[in-house]
Amino acid sequence: VDFSVARGEIFGLLGPNGGGKTTLFKIVSTLLVPAGGAVRVFGADVATSPAAVRRRMGVVFQKPALDTRLTVEENLRHQGHLYGLRGAALVDRIVEVLSRVGLTDRHADLVGTLSGGLQRRVEVAKALLHRPELLVLDEPSTGLDPSARRDIWQDLSELRRGEGTTVVLTTHLMDEAAACDRVAILDAGRLVALDAPDALTAAIGGDVVLVKTRDAAGLAARVTARFGVDAEVLEGQVRIERDRAHEFVTDLVESFPGEVDAVTFGKPTLEDVFVHFTGKRLD
Repeated sequence: VDFSVARGEIFGLLGPNGGGKTTLFKIVSTLLVPAGGAVRVFGADVATSPAAVRRRMGVVFQKPALDTRLTVEENLRHQGHLYGLRGAALVDRIVEVLSRVGLTDRHADLVGTLSGGLQRRVEVAKALLHRPELLVLDEPSTGLDPSARRDIWQDLSELRRGEGTTVVLTTHLMDEAAACDRVAILDAGRLVALDAPDALTAAIGGDVVLVKTRDAAGLAARVTARFGVDAEVLEGQVRIERDRAHEFVTDLVESFPGEVDAVTFGKPTLEDVFVHFTGKRLD
């Protein structure tokens, strides 16, 4: 795995569970020493200078790291103390970050009474207290309903625009990855693709055709022989990448009468990109 992240961009690590993205998250956030190679954040090596990295980084974990028995403000006070913030400076910064994530009116609420989406926003506020230049998040939308997911993404976008913060996040959600400036696709610990979402889908070219049939393996072989295209079996369907799919589908059905039960086609998505490079869907 070899990549760099530009200042001020939202960078996504997309992959399945076990694909390596959480391990990479732990290495970048200094929780795990890399077995080989080197990871540098703002020029500092995460293995030899973890304290220097942590001072400039905020981290939001997949599992909540909040004390549900305390209020929102009390959680932030404890976090601020860990970074040496005290007195009026801490109070002012708490007011600032709560405003940033839309929780000003919830400062006195017990964290345990908040929804999962609001708790995640408290996590983001915690991570921002010491004004990090880099914010790293592990599966920030996990367990959230669509409305809460939109709120978190609005927070991240405004944070990037307002403070120029660089954001790196892991995800297995295609729509979340599509909202990033660039996406690195990981599978089995390997980097299989890296680019802007639009560039990744454009690289496939043409359309993606899915054919439902009773004999997927047999039809795939016959389609390849007849049309000279790569036809693969994916979850019991025949998958084909082809330009001008609307014309191809007509030829396909006419060439194999009675074998095509149903067919769909459309422009490639990030999921199609993942299938293209790995030969499987992202679970």
